[in-house]
Amino acid sequence: MTFFRRYAQHYGALVGLAILGMVLLLALLAPLIYPVSPWQGVGEPLLGPFEDPAFPLGTDMLGRDIAAGLAYGARVSLLIGVVSTAVAVVIGVSIGALAGFYGGRIDDLLMRFTEFFQTIPAFAMAIVLVAIFNPTITSITLAIAIVSWPPVARLVRGEFMSLRSREFVQAAVVVGQSGPRIMLTQILPNTLSPIIVTASLMVATAILTESSLSFLGLGDRNMMSWGFMIGAARTMLREAWWMSVFPGVAILVTVLAINLIGEGLNDAMNPHLRGRKG
Repeated sequence: MTFFRRYAQHYGALVGLAILGMVLLLALLAPLIYPVSPWQGVGEPLLGPFEDPAFPLGTDMLGRDIAAGLAYGARVSLLIGVVSTAVAVVIGVSIGALAGFYGGRIDDLLMRFTEFFQTIPAFAMAIVLVAIFNPTITSITLAIAIVSWPPVARLVRGEFMSLRSREFVQAAVVVGQSGPRIMLTQILPNTLSPIIVTASLMVATAILTESSLSFLGLGDRNMMSWGFMIGAARTMLREAWWMSVFPGVAILVTVLAINLIGEGLNDAMNPHLRGRKG
């Protein structure tokens, strides 16, 4: 049974993939659907949902279109989520691979370094890092990546330690392949499944972290984001509930979709589940 057939058996994962696809499409088409900047007031302030067909989700206290904010906010959330996860995976795989393959003092040193980052609450460290540097989309992305890599490092270390004594690795050593080549061509391909599943779930966590930072006023002031929309609406909860509810629903639906995709990937790529279902 192929990977795609196994993935298709997980109906929740298909729903998540469809939802994420729609969010991604909305993000890509945002400039075409809403050519006016989401920061610009385009209507009467505090229009409720469906009061004006031109603004189906209403407007905020400055007359800005809530729907336009959601579309442009999707671009920021997905960009930060994917890029920060990619950077965290590169860091985590590099450290975990070196620690797991070589062991000994290298393993001890790298794992103590990893534990140092794990002893500090991730969100608190992200706040400090973003506050030290100017809150920009680059600094936010790097801050989230820096606090996200330790679990990947530990996962990869464990996989490398279990695979380095296998026959195919010993055969590569016998034929004279170098350590870096063995790690890249022999061991790493066999650890991709858990890395991919973990990375998919990290994207959801990164989106939540970015939204939380923006809610606290530590987002990029030049980029509209869902967290910023909720933070700006916290003083208007009674008068204009839609200003915070719709961005909150967008975050909820996107994170749920990514988690469903992660579960589907886990079912399709996990060899134990594969054998159980086959």
